[in-house]
Amino acid sequence: MKRPGAVDFQEVTAMPDVQLIPSIDNRLGALIEVTRRQRSRTIDEPLLKPAITVSREFGCEAYPVAELLRQQMEKRTGENWALMDKALLDEVARNHNLSEQVLQNLGEKNRFLDEFLSTFSPRWKSDKDYYRLLTRQIIALAEQGNVIIMGRGAPIVTRTMRNCFHFRMFASMAFKKKSIARRLAVAEGEAEAIIERRQKERDRFIREFLDRDPYDLSVYHLVFNNDRSAAAKIADTIADYILKP
Repeated sequence: MKRPGAVDFQEVTAMPDVQLIPSIDNRLGALIEVTRRQRSRTIDEPLLKPAITVSREFGCEAYPVAELLRQQMEKRTGENWALMDKALLDEVARNHNLSEQVLQNLGEKNRFLDEFLSTFSPRWKSDKDYYRLLTRQIIALAEQGNVIIMGRGAPIVTRTMRNCFHFRMFASMAFKKKSIARRLAVAEGEAEAIIERRQKERDRFIREFLDRDPYDLSVYHLVFNNDRSAAAKIADTIADYILKP
């Protein structure tokens, strides 16, 4: 039984996110292709390819940024990139065969996993095993690079990894209300209630499970105001930051 006030990870991953993130079907192939590259890497190929995390306040329009960024990185590097968001990470975690295929491609062990798992808050009681599997996948994917990971505490999970770059988006409540109201087809008053509830759930998850301040900006390389920065501009800026000397 869940203790009073505990954060249930399944609650944090519930609706309405499902409605806000496109189908995963067209991204599974890219994920398998990127992870397969790990097994075929030559001895002369660089080991530290970049990995990107994108974090955002609930209601920001992060998925268009991540998809445009994926396209930019593939165009500029000439290599395949995978986009790991809530839907794809959850699907891999739920699907045992797919999870084993991904993890077999990436390797069973890496030097960051035990270090990070040792930081789990002892206060966390709910869904620890589930997030342990997600964490294993996040760290393994980040270590092999050419991946964009959205949410799931990825900036905190990978903060000590030298090849990882972290970016965050924020916006005014007015912007977020209009965005959620449009995407979920609800009134702005209802949209505001959804935003406040979901942001509190996310913040509580980061504090109680990862024992970190969700508003600690020292984790990030750059922070973007979604009110003033369009998706294409943010994607271009991130790509330039990573790839230009």
